[in-house]
Amino acid sequence: MKKITILGSTGSIGVNALSVIDNNPNEFSIVGLSAYKNGDRLVEQVKKFEPEFVSIVDNEVADYVENKLRAFNVKILKGREGLLELSSYENIDLMLNALVGSSGMEPTINALNSKVDVALSNKESLVMAGSLIKDITTKTGANIFPVDSEHSAIWQCLAGEDRKEINKIILTGSGGPFRTLPIEKFNTITLDQALNHPNWEMGKKITIDSATMMNKGLEVIEAYWLFNVPAEKIEIVIHPQSIIHSMVEFKDKSIKAQLGLPDMKIPIQYALTYPSHHATDWEELDLTKINSLTFEKPDFKKFPCMKLAFEALNMNGTAPAVLNVANEQAVYRFLNKEIDFNEIPKIIEMACAKHEFILEPSLDDILYIEKWATDFVKLYNNKN
Repeated sequence: MKKITILGSTGSIGVNALSVIDNNPNEFSIVGLSAYKNGDRLVEQVKKFEPEFVSIVDNEVADYVENKLRAFNVKILKGREGLLELSSYENIDLMLNALVGSSGMEPTINALNSKVDVALSNKESLVMAGSLIKDITTKTGANIFPVDSEHSAIWQCLAGEDRKEINKIILTGSGGPFRTLPIEKFNTITLDQALNHPNWEMGKKITIDSATMMNKGLEVIEAYWLFNVPAEKIEIVIHPQSIIHSMVEFKDKSIKAQLGLPDMKIPIQYALTYPSHHATDWEELDLTKINSLTFEKPDFKKFPCMKLAFEALNMNGTAPAVLNVANEQAVYRFLNKEIDFNEIPKIIEMACAKHEFILEPSLDDILYIEKWATDFVKLYNNKN
């Protein structure tokens, strides 16, 4: 049995991962689960999967969970310190990092330093600390298995291929809910509209990232670190149907693509069962029922977050970390209805321009940048 810890088990990715594991009960043993503050769902998961460890970041909820699980032989780890302790546990085969945002960076680093393979949904880890993480994997031999549908697609397209023969990586994106909305109407976008993704069911933060197209920008940076391909060889193509999840073009101009229905259980399962493709009873992709597959060029004017991401990647150093944290905090302010949709890229650009750039940051430097960018966005007002 493969021993697994899931960070963020109560979120969208975590719930889907446990569904995958439930369908393969003889393949996996759950060692640890973590949540931020969804105590009731976590208690249900513990009762079903019986992990050895449970981490709850919110201390008040941790006390509630501890009380609910007194009859169970499970160790409760409380607060941020408990999460970091769980992510450092060595006696497992795989850690799925399904945490949201920059909070997932240190747990990824901890697991890799412990020589534990990481199934990575938390793209922010690589966006913020790609160089550090690359050095750690080289040193420890631990692997990163991508969970994002796009990076899973690229990973599968590259199976058996010589990576020196890559001509370019083609990241596909649906275009989000505002693909066809005229730019003149962007100042009228509401929160409910931004949360209404046409194809995918995801958490709120990543849904807003998809609406601004920052998610695609972050994926460009993630692809850079995962596949060792320069920024100029990573291309974004809008594909509204979300059937082709990404492609790789080789030097002979042949292209390989990975297709599937927009269901996150597919890339999650592949990351958990790699290198096997386990049988499932999920809905099949019937190409005869699809009228067409269409493709468009990305509109960097309507969606400037993509341009900001490419600029940050070309600068490298601390620029991607600032981009990521400023975006994260701006999205939270938008979710709280404190700023308008159009202000998200404006805030990010301001933070990137004003931060103190470091070309080769240490982990302490990145953690300082995280705090600085968080404070910068919290202090922002529309009179800036």
